[in-house]
Amino acid sequence: MSKAKKLDFRPNEYVVYPAHGVGQIVSIEEQEVAGLTLELFVISFEKDKMTLRVPTNKATEVGMRSLSSPDVVSKAMDTLKGKAKVKRAMWSRRAQEYEQKINSGDLISIAEVVRDLHRNDEQREQSYSERQLYEAALERLTREVAAVSGGDETAAQQKVDDVLMSRAA
Repeated sequence: MSKAKKLDFRPNEYVVYPAHGVGQIVSIEEQEVAGLTLELFVISFEKDKMTLRVPTNKATEVGMRSLSSPDVVSKAMDTLKGKAKVKRAMWSRRAQEYEQKINSGDLISIAEVVRDLHRNDEQREQSYSERQLYEAALERLTREVAAVSGGDETAAQQKVDDVLMSRAA
């Protein structure tokens, strides 16, 4: 199974790693670790100035996936248009749930976090932790939208902002 899945990812291809968002596979290399030879994907996260090495046979296990289809991106945009669903649970519990959704790597879940934490100018201020979660989710969402559309992040950011503002109007 891992051999078949390994062929899905190639150098120069963009992938989504759940805990870090969109990265680009720079190469596939072999390294010897503790006497074992491992084949690794070398993934570069340019914006974070970070390089990650993921064993090819563990890629699907850790949740690494290809970019979402344009279909999924449009569903995520539709999710943004919806009404915010804020549960009445304690903030710490909600924050945990938001964190899990962001780190799931699922674009729709990330869009739900952006939708739920988005504030208009006339709404109350966000707390520091709300702002951090909102910005993390927004960044993941815009990076993937940009990568899928082949455009730049500024255009993707504008697209997301337009959807969020149209909801407020």
